Amino acid sequence: MMTTLGSASAPPGELDTGRLEVGETRDGSTVGLPVAVVNGADDGKTLYVQAVSDGDELNGLGVVTRLVPQLDPAEIAGQILIVGIVNYHAFQVAEHRNPVDDTKMNRAYPGDANGTSSERIAAATFEAAKRADLVVDLHQGRTSRMINETRVRCGPRHRLHRECLELAKVFGTGYVLDQKGPDGQLARAAPDNGIPTIDPELGGAVGWDEESIEIGLAGMFRVLRYYGFIDGEVDREMQTRASGFDQYGSPSGGLVSFEVELGERVARGDTLFRVTDAFGELKARVTADNDGIFWRSRRLPQVATGEYVCSVGTDVDQF
Repeated sequence: MMTTLGSASAPPGELDTGRLEVGETRDGSTVGLPVAVVNGADDGKTLYVQAVSDGDELNGLGVVTRLVPQLDPAEIAGQILIVGIVNYHAFQVAEHRNPVDDTKMNRAYPGDANGTSSERIAAATFEAAKRADLVVDLHQGRTSRMINETRVRCGPRHRLHRECLELAKVFGTGYVLDQKGPDGQLARAAPDNGIPTIDPELGGAVGWDEESIEIGLAGMFRVLRYYGFIDGEVDREMQTRASGFDQYGSPSGGLVSFEVELGERVARGDTLFRVTDAFGELKARVTADNDGIFWRSRRLPQVATGEYVCSVGTDVDQF
């Protein structure tokens, strides 16, 4: 049986690439998202994978560019549907949000086929995602500095929470943020349609980061093995989970210097960062409100009053 996504179409045991049309640019040129279909020689589950939902988050694309050449459809059971670049317009100009409608794509799901540019792209990719048994939506922490982690965004009371956590554990970045996400995220919309979904946040980089890409690639192969797409055993390792997320802004303008490293445990009252003026004079010292893990921080040292500086994962346990 043929497997088709956009113009990509493959019979059993073959792989094809093509484009998924989602509208036109301002000069009337067709917008086609790059897609791949891998139709395994044997029957099995369907996996949907996408990357670059946010236009400056490229580590997921780095994973895709290394994953697809290593997939042999003759050795695969089931189908793999891949959209390599979701946020076409933002990717072209290296921006986070779709510049056509100034929208963050991962707030537009499940989309609207007759809506804005982002809603139409979300609707087209969501149609592909709904064909799957599992969804992996590859992200990163924008261009800030962040640990490699996987997000479960359906919320702890969701009927698929356990299945999403299992998928996160299999992907195995070592850290999981288990917190209900905002409306419009694929990792919320797909579980609402009965599909276990994870949102790996592969570090944070300007461009892409080799270590994070390798972690994401290893995670994809663990998923493929565990769920029976390819042969092999998977040892699921304990994951450190945060169920809360404290974010800190700067109380004054100046230059930030951090007192802790990414992934480091912090206790309530520990100093997270200091703010000085251009001559090193201390202006502010910010401490942790709760125990947790130093999860994410801004990359550039200069800050204005109230500007985002860092985040701490809280309510930490292991599973």
